[in-house]
Amino acid sequence: MRTFSIYTLGCKVNQYESAQIAQFLEQLGLSMAPSGEQPDLCIINTCCVTATASAKSRQYIQRALKANPAGVRIVCGCLPAINSRENPPYDGNNLHIISSRDDLAQRIAHIVANPYIKAENATKIKDGIAKSAKYPKLPQLSSFKGHTRAFLKVQDGCDGSCTYCIVPKVRPVVQSKPIEEAIAEAKALIASGHKEIVVTGVNLGSYGRNTTRRGGPMCPPNSPFVNLLENLAKIPGLARIRLSSLDPGDITDELLDIFCKYKNIMPHIHLSVQSGSSATLKRMCRPYDADELRAKIKLIKNRLDHPAVTCDIIVGFPGETDEDFQETLELSKSAGFSKIHVFPFSIRSGTPAAKLKDRVPSNIIKSRAQTLRQLSDDLGRKFREQFIGQTCEVLIESSSPPSGRCERYFIVKLKNDKPFKKNEIVTIKITANKKEWPEGEIDNKI
Repeated sequence: MRTFSIYTLGCKVNQYESAQIAQFLEQLGLSMAPSGEQPDLCIINTCCVTATASAKSRQYIQRALKANPAGVRIVCGCLPAINSRENPPYDGNNLHIISSRDDLAQRIAHIVANPYIKAENATKIKDGIAKSAKYPKLPQLSSFKGHTRAFLKVQDGCDGSCTYCIVPKVRPVVQSKPIEEAIAEAKALIASGHKEIVVTGVNLGSYGRNTTRRGGPMCPPNSPFVNLLENLAKIPGLARIRLSSLDPGDITDELLDIFCKYKNIMPHIHLSVQSGSSATLKRMCRPYDADELRAKIKLIKNRLDHPAVTCDIIVGFPGETDEDFQETLELSKSAGFSKIHVFPFSIRSGTPAAKLKDRVPSNIIKSRAQTLRQLSDDLGRKFREQFIGQTCEVLIESSSPPSGRCERYFIVKLKNDKPFKKNEIVTIKITANKKEWPEGEIDNKI
């Protein structure tokens, strides 16, 4: 076994874990298969957060089986973790389904060493490798290959009770990476050339706590997370820090103090909003209402310099009325979100929401999603308009044509003929605000 490929579905946490697996396989002596060449080993790192994600994961598995019948496949990630009929059955074609993350490194190492062992002997395999501590866990990342921005996972797991979410069933253990390990990994990523690190987790704001639930002695203020962020910001050579996603409850004056103190923390906050209707939020079992949402957004905008506030919103949740949806539109307008990630509600078996009545017809969900996406486009253009004539720093992520994301996360296209290299940070002046992105150019006066 000499080559491998990895298909990754889902969130930034999954992408980080795929990078870990790739680095681990390279340590075992394998190399990434060239584009267009069938690998000896194919790993499918699955997602199951929605029914659509589960279906896509199964499609990737079947595609891998058909593309190279003689190859070995490993299926890992969230889909096997739910232990349901959604998992593909073993078909006898060197397919290994790994449901536990605890011994993932050991299982992968054993399969690499014994590539054609029968997968139905999984119990014997597990009993055999459990005695070995040679590969206790996947390695810390030394580089996030193929990406300009590096992801750094510092937290895993959720024990929340949101009615639409399957994550507490597939990642139930709330745990955090020790701060010393997080700092060491960040330094290694910087040493490999990364200038921006995206700090991520399943429930990032609960870093350092043993629960994601709010209130009570088991859930103190988010001082551990603030402490982590400050220590990361102090690392020499780290030009940019960005956070993946926060809950509204994570937004505190203590957190925003750190944003204000360190200029390498980008003025961009992504919130898991989900709805602007208090009635809908209550049915979702979210730990806040619309008034609290408005207060948190106001706090962000009062404390930070023209921050970009992006968010996730679900439309068509069971029981969502026209009035509820209108409240979501109004909150989005008043918040001035610079980008809304719109998720049409779909039934996810295994969640309480799958049993709720008063389901919104699919045509209405589709219409609402289209309306909210149009609003997102309008709000994005309005947000970017204020920066015309101003300078910003762009991290080049594409060199042909040159473009990249600025501090406030929106993409800027560069008009200059000068060639730019990926991962280069350039200071530009924004000259025009196009429909989808602004344009900028190097100004000799800068």
